[in-house]
Amino acid sequence: MDDYPWERNVWNYHPEIEIHLLRNASGMTFVGDHIGEFYPGCLTVIGPNLPHDWVTATEPGETIKGRDVVIQFDPARIKAIANTVPEFTHLDNFFHRSERGLVFLGETRRRGVELIEAMGGLTGFARFSLFIQLLELLSSSDEFEVLSSPQFAPKLDVERRDIIQRSLIYIFKHLATDLHLSEIAEQAGMSESTFSRFFKKNTGNSFTDHVNKLRIWQACKLLAETDMPITDVCFEVGYLNISNFNRTFLRQHKMTPSAYRRLTSHRRTSRMLEAQPTKLH
Repeated sequence: MDDYPWERNVWNYHPEIEIHLLRNASGMTFVGDHIGEFYPGCLTVIGPNLPHDWVTATEPGETIKGRDVVIQFDPARIKAIANTVPEFTHLDNFFHRSERGLVFLGETRRRGVELIEAMGGLTGFARFSLFIQLLELLSSSDEFEVLSSPQFAPKLDVERRDIIQRSLIYIFKHLATDLHLSEIAEQAGMSESTFSRFFKKNTGNSFTDHVNKLRIWQACKLLAETDMPITDVCFEVGYLNISNFNRTFLRQHKMTPSAYRRLTSHRRTSRMLEAQPTKLH
């Protein structure tokens, strides 16, 4: 169980399969070439060597205690067990699906969260038995969405990873400024055209698409959680004119910023009414 942020909360990859629970925060999900949102209770499975990161906007010095619960295991060891315990052979399809990244939904997500949370208070075989139950639950479920596209195939090595990590961190920190590809390329020691190809190859998104997705995500948070005028939201997230902001927002969400605000306001009001205790007369 990890607090957030800490030194390993970065765009990374590893040979192990990772089961990842986001317990108590929301933010942006990066899995392969997928960029999306996560909310408390988000349960994902990340396959071997698939780059991933979960980013939550925090205030300076802020720490989110126990944001992440991470289970990593070597699929080769599980496959070796299948040589003597044939019940494990059905996991092969699950391991193959995980190579693109999976996010689980519905009853599978709810039950999976229960098993993971229960594992935290156990040790030894008791914990291992819950891990086996978790594998059985996830591998037999059809309540999931695949995240990364099949064509995503980055060239992964330590040097490329470090450059991408630094670039992604810089973009996120300077999102509200007038970001230019040239300044990121210069920091990476590449020409603009070389860095543009490098970024696309290793993240699956162009520099412009990546920046737009992050800006629109931040705009959604401001529209849903504040009463800030839409024009101010536009400039707050880094757009220089309202027409470009509206056009990009409409392309990503199939609705205008004002329509999005009305929709989220209605949902927020409904949740508040549902949470109020029933009055007895």
